[in-house]
Amino acid sequence: MENSKKQLNKYSYYYFIWHGVFLALTMSMIDFNTVFPALVDTLTKRKVIFGILYSILLGAPYLFNIVFSHYLKHQKYKKKYLLLGIYLRAISFLGMSISVYFWGQQSPNTVIISLFFLIFIFSISGGFAGISYADIMGKLFTSKERGKLYATKQFLSSLAAFGGGMLVSKIFSPGKLAYPYNYVIVLFIGFIGLSIASIGFLFIKEIPSEIHENKDDNFIDFLKSVPSILKNDKKFLKFIIVENLASFSLMILPFYMIFAKDIFSIDNSYIGKYLLFQITGTIFSNILWGMISTKFGSKSVVRICILGGATIPLIAIVLSKFGPNVFSIVFLLVGFIISGRRVGFETYLLDISPSNNTTVYFGIRGSLNLMVVILPIMGGLFIDIIGYYLTFSIVSVIMFISFILFKKN
Repeated sequence: MENSKKQLNKYSYYYFIWHGVFLALTMSMIDFNTVFPALVDTLTKRKVIFGILYSILLGAPYLFNIVFSHYLKHQKYKKKYLLLGIYLRAISFLGMSISVYFWGQQSPNTVIISLFFLIFIFSISGGFAGISYADIMGKLFTSKERGKLYATKQFLSSLAAFGGGMLVSKIFSPGKLAYPYNYVIVLFIGFIGLSIASIGFLFIKEIPSEIHENKDDNFIDFLKSVPSILKNDKKFLKFIIVENLASFSLMILPFYMIFAKDIFSIDNSYIGKYLLFQITGTIFSNILWGMISTKFGSKSVVRICILGGATIPLIAIVLSKFGPNVFSIVFLLVGFIISGRRVGFETYLLDISPSNNTTVYFGIRGSLNLMVVILPIMGGLFIDIIGYYLTFSIVSVIMFISFILFKKN
């Protein structure tokens, strides 16, 4: 029996890696910090419009996660919901590609309107899939195995993302595909990549969840139980507060690309260049995060990420005086932080979540991470009103406060 379980985990390990690799290749096609901001900036110069779109992109799954988690906790098997989420994201990619192809030049506003709908579908389906993904992983692997899996997956995924970045760089290089065909191609590749990524999960043999049926367990009662859960688990409550504050660094990540376009008047060739620097940072940092997570735990990874999120805005202000090439260092550092957040935050939450209540904890965490919903909009408004430099400085101060709070956790 023990050997059978080890064999099951071995194959599942490879399936998660398969998904991670193709997902990384896919997501580089619409990278949220380079490609997507550049696309929206091409369609409209209003920062608040981009802020709203980015808010939907990051925040929509969080708003619905508590609903998803309540529904999913009554489901013995989650794999079909994971696959449904992936397929909906793939269709969203295809829809964006078609929209840019037909209206990218003639009617940019039509593309913007379609993006609001398609990004919403892309976002909530990702949240739905994310809860299922975390639950399946939590059942299949121990805490130590998860740390190893995340580190390995991140490293191999980073290599795949680098390949994707090279492809994006090639597509956006001068003399190649003109607008809108460059964006049409990368978005269509995203559709193909996600479709392939889902194949690994088709073969996973999921362990059934323990379901405790309760006729009185309706959604309203579930909502009423949230304050009690937070009150009884101080560590979880502190994590919710800190993650909300740490979301300020996410607020400005996509604006570094727009900042560079505004300050340096760069062409589209820098989209691929900055993306490659970001992915390079992700690749090299994975070695570091893996070592830190294994030796000191996921909490240390989270702590360092928060500190990094506090210093990058200040570095961006300084490097903006030295030209677009030197500014590439900002994206290298962004890659470090993105990688660390993936390895740290989710793994830490899995570590502190009760094994029989994972979906509930992830759902509560998502729906209470309210700052992710409003911060991108605030970022766009702040930049339009007070400019980049003051906005970046405010973010740094808040991130330092978050670091101090988490250090005391």
